[in-house]
Amino acid sequence: MLRHAIAPARFFSQVPNEIIRHPRLSAEAVRLLLWQLSLPEEVRTPLHVTATQAAIKKTAFIRAKRELMAEGYVHEWRRQGTDGRWMTTQLVSNVPLSAEEATALRDPAAPRAVKPAVGEPTGRAVGRHPDNTEENTDDPPSQPSGIPQPLIERGGLVLASVSHRERRLRLTGRDVQQLAALAGEWLLRGATVKEIREALTDGLPDRVHSPAALARNRLTRKMPDAPRFGADAPGVRPLRPCDGGCERVFRPLAEETSCRDCRVEAATGRSRRRGAPAIPRTPPTPSGL
Repeated sequence: MLRHAIAPARFFSQVPNEIIRHPRLSAEAVRLLLWQLSLPEEVRTPLHVTATQAAIKKTAFIRAKRELMAEGYVHEWRRQGTDGRWMTTQLVSNVPLSAEEATALRDPAAPRAVKPAVGEPTGRAVGRHPDNTEENTDDPPSQPSGIPQPLIERGGLVLASVSHRERRLRLTGRDVQQLAALAGEWLLRGATVKEIREALTDGLPDRVHSPAALARNRLTRKMPDAPRFGADAPGVRPLRPCDGGCERVFRPLAEETSCRDCRVEAATGRSRRRGAPAIPRTPPTPSGL
């Protein structure tokens, strides 16, 4: 194999070889990340706009973004500004960052990394190198059905956070997608994020040969029983999607089919028709881990 390369004099980007040769990122994910890293520092183009510029279709973009988030190259927060509007902040890095490291870089009060002066190279401040693993090319096992999509997405975020914190349970982006429905079923049955993390990490062996298989086994074998409701078996009701159109998930107290804000809005609409004053709606709260 012969190669011929000429170093460009301008308009080039320096990226780690780990990104180009990453064993768990698809071609679309690598292209999206490289395109974003090649933009000038003052450009604040969001990822979905970059995907359009890079000719990445919507479905491929969603999959690529999930892979980059699972590997720690992309972090995203949604929060309310001082004017009451909700905004999304995205952080793209050329090295994998944990949730704590990404939050520290986002926070203006936190110390920011500076470019090193000329001299001997130093160790990496934050981030890690991805570990090479063999991709599982078998067909994915069947997934639980009837799980609301918001719970599946939240379950995937829980699995990604466990993967970042526990190196023995390192999951690929594809693993997270395949196991997200199982984690979502845990949430549907009333389990907490802490309970899922403990079920996955308690008593791990020193060496895990197949993190995805171990995680699937534990999520299936330790699945909590579905709560039974009735006069003789009171308990905490499971989360359910809101039918009011806000796309949120809430825990009903009785037989409610919509969240409190949607019920207030519905009541407000009826009151306005009768001439009653409007009741302000509470802005939605972003779901977090």
